[in-house]
Parts: sequence; structure tokens; C-alpha cells
Amino acid sequence: MMKVIVTGTSGFVGSNLFEYLLKHNCEPKTLNLRNPNWNTDLDEDSKAIIHLAGKAHDTKKTSNPKNYFDVNTKLAQDLFDVFLESNCRDFIFFSSVKAVTDKAEDIVTEETITNPQTAYGQSKLQAEEYILSRTLPVGKRVFVIRPSMIHGPANKGNLNLLYQLVSSGIPWPLGSFQNQRSFCSIDNVCYLIQQILEREEIPSGVYNLADDDAFSTNELIELIAASTNKKVRILNISKTLIYAIAKIGDVLHLPLNTERLDKLTENFVVSNAKIKTTLGIEKLPTSAREGLVKTISSFNK
Repeated sequence: MMKVIVTGTSGFVGSNLFEYLLKHNCEPKTLNLRNPNWNTDLDEDSKAIIHLAGKAHDTKKTSNPKNYFDVNTKLAQDLFDVFLESNCRDFIFFSSVKAVTDKAEDIVTEETITNPQTAYGQSKLQAEEYILSRTLPVGKRVFVIRPSMIHGPANKGNLNLLYQLVSSGIPWPLGSFQNQRSFCSIDNVCYLIQQILEREEIPSGVYNLADDDAFSTNELIELIAASTNKKVRILNISKTLIYAIAKIGDVLHLPLNTERLDKLTENFVVSNAKIKTTLGIEKLPTSAREGLVKTISSFNK
């Protein structure tokens, strides 16, 4: 049974991945990086380190930017240095598509020029650059995974906010915005990690991760309505008026502000072509629709 070290197991992705590995011929072990002596807890028999721990993007903008670099950059660098001196074969670093860009009118690929504007994205990118700049000892591999928005049962995020709005019967006021966004089912995340761990021929590198199909927010509203047996109520209010309301929300700290409006209506399509080609598959095991329905259905409970 393969021993695997996982950081960030208290988070949504980490907890799900931990349980998945337990069921798929792995022996995952938690590494608590909050422990000042964490580097003495590394199990030398482990084959891989999966680094998920980090400071998430704070949409309320109350965090000190330095905190992102202390956690997302420095801690990742320290852990990677320990990995280089260890017997572990693989280092899997969970970065983010936000390390590439904050707005994406074109499809984001692994070749897209990086230009993050937030401390969160910049801190992730700096960690990536450090990891990729180091010389790997023979027999070791390193993977930088850039997932789009990960979702799954019990995940609290924008999907849950949309669910609450639709289930309450409140009309969706942003129907005039036409967009396409990539999402990533937690099932596909777990599948990818399993493939990396089991297949030694997969080469080191940077890999985007997203479901095969993108969805518009209006399509999400329709999907939520169908799963909750609610009538779809989408309003096509003037974009100019919506932007004005969002700016007022910035000042008065209302649920709708400019950043949340961007998240709900922006285009952000991520290509997963590289990882699928590497794995030799045409489609990921969980379709975008299946994954979204599974997540939405969990809100019903």
C-alpha cells in the first residue's frame, strides 16, 4: 500500500482527497504545517507529498497581502526543499489558475503568459517559479496543478450562494450577462491525483485541471432550478444598472459588489487538453454536468 503525505487535510479538497486515497490502495498521512516542528514529522517511507495547505483568496479583501506570501509561497518553498532531501518520489503542488491571470477573455492554457494581479495569485505563482527552478534529483517528479474552481458535495462557495438564491424563489437578475466558466469536480481532482501516483510514466510539469465543458451562469441557474423543481426566473436587467448597484455594494458592503459580480459573470475558460493527452484519455471520468448536479443535489440535504 502506497504511503502518501497530504497537507491541508482540514480543507474541502484535502479532506475529500484523503478519504479517496484511503479507498484506492493508499495510506495517506496528514502533515500539519502549523506545527513548528513539522519537518521532523515527514515519513521517509512515503512515495509522495501532496501540498494542498494554503491561504485561500479573500474576496472581502481584509487579509494582509504579506500573509499570502508567508503561507502560499514561503511554506511551499520550505516544504519543497525538504522534499528534495527526502526519499519521496513525487511532489504535487496545488496552485491555481489565478496564478496565471485574474481575467481571461481567451482560453487559459499552460502556455498562457502569467500576469496575476492579486496577492493570492502572485503568491501562488512565486511558489510555482521556485519549485520549477530547482534541479530535480534523478528519480523524482514534480507536478504543478492549476485547477479551476473546485466544487463538490458540502462545498460552500458561489455555487451554494446561487443555490440559496434559486431555492428561495428570488429571480436571477444577471440574465443580460452571457459568459462561460470552467469548473472542476472534486471527483476529477481525485482521479487525476490517483493517476499521477499510480503511473510512473507521467512526466513532471505544469497541468491545468478543469472539467471538459464550460457553463454560463445562466445555465447554472437553470441546472439548479431543475434539480430543486423550481421555476427558472431570469431577469435581463440593464448591465449599466447592475454595475451601478455593485459599486454601491462596495461602499455599503452589500452581498452584490463588483468583485462578486465579476466572479458570477466573467468569462474564465480553462483548457484541460494537456492533462488528457498525457493520460491518453478523451474525457475525464466525471462530466461537468454530472459533477455540478452532484454538488447541487448535496445542497438539498
